[in-house]
Amino acid sequence: MSTANAYLTVAGLGVDVVYKDIKNLHISVYPPVGRVRVAAPQRLDEDAIRLAIIQRLPWIKMQRQQLQDADRQTDRCMVSGETHYVWGERYRLDSSRVGRSHIELKGKILWLTAPADADGDAKRAILDRWYRRELKAALPKLIAKWEPIIGQDVAKFVVRRMKTKWGTCQTATRAIWINPELAKKNPRCLEYIVVHEMVHFLERTHSERFVTLMDKFMPDWQARCDELNDAPLAAEDWS
Repeated sequence: MSTANAYLTVAGLGVDVVYKDIKNLHISVYPPVGRVRVAAPQRLDEDAIRLAIIQRLPWIKMQRQQLQDADRQTDRCMVSGETHYVWGERYRLDSSRVGRSHIELKGKILWLTAPADADGDAKRAILDRWYRRELKAALPKLIAKWEPIIGQDVAKFVVRRMKTKWGTCQTATRAIWINPELAKKNPRCLEYIVVHEMVHFLERTHSERFVTLMDKFMPDWQARCDELNDAPLAAEDWS
């Protein structure tokens, strides 16, 4: 459970700190511009946290640069001719069809059918619901594949939009949560996130043991992580 929050400036870098009932400190860098967040054990004082951040500065700067250099889509208005991504592939939107809400991929066209009175927000909601259905259809096979490999069962999965995470897990309920934005990325990225969250059932933090387990179960996980980070970011406020 989080107990207190703090804000530190280290080497000119603003860092959000949240104190938790955990054993090890964890540093995260979030899109779109590289906001830095530290989850710290309650026993650590600010000096210890500052030292840990300074020691990881090269890695933090590299992560921030990758995010700032990443391609970003312009805001999607849901008009014909826009580019949208599905499982890592680019499609041109055609939203000219009128009728019952429906999404269809044909060639390199993403056909969106909507009622005559549907505005941009309504059409966006139709597409968002379709992305969620795509994920919900893909996840059971992935989970079933990896449960015997990792030796951990997933009781349930939830597809839920999260502003700062691709996925998360709840060890108490054996649940994993997946960001619907992953339906826009290469399927390899979704598989990486599923494995990442399932490995957290074995190791809660991103410790050396976690890295060792990831290396064991998915030797190319770092390449998949880089692929996910390098993929175009949605024109979304992640703050």
